[in-house]
Amino acid sequence: MAISATAKSKLSIGTTAAATDATTFGADTYTSVANIEDLGEVGSEAEILVGKYVDQAYARKLKGTRDNGTMTLVVARDPSDPGQTALRAAEKQELPFNFKVELNDKPTPTGTNTVFYFKAIVASAKTSMGGADDVVKDTYQVAITGAIIEVPAAEAVGP
Repeated sequence: MAISATAKSKLSIGTTAAATDATTFGADTYTSVANIEDLGEVGSEAEILVGKYVDQAYARKLKGTRDNGTMTLVVARDPSDPGQTALRAAEKQELPFNFKVELNDKPTPTGTNTVFYFKAIVASAKTSMGGADDVVKDTYQVAITGAIIEVPAAEAVGP
């Protein structure tokens, strides 16, 4: 597949419904978040466990627990946007919510985009007011808990 730009990608927040695979995540109801400036980054990183032993000259390293990270989501603040309202409400909750990120990368005009599903807590919601010529922004820390399910982009099937 070819490379793609982030432009026209989408992030949506779902409910706290149980979801463990693409089918159950896909069955949730999602609300799209508007005015996204930066989607941040996500992805697996293993804790590095280090053992140093008196009878050995080199440290030994093992992979420990994996962490899929915390997405720093920056949006131009819109108090009337349902997606931003849902993010602000989720920040006040303890339970993880379902999230859906859809890239703009379909390989053909009738194909499908790559979709990422994951559960996350909205750990913070901060407003940046900036200076006279700045757009007021909200920044959300979306901390992923568990696996990221990726449904790859695909060409259309059938006629």
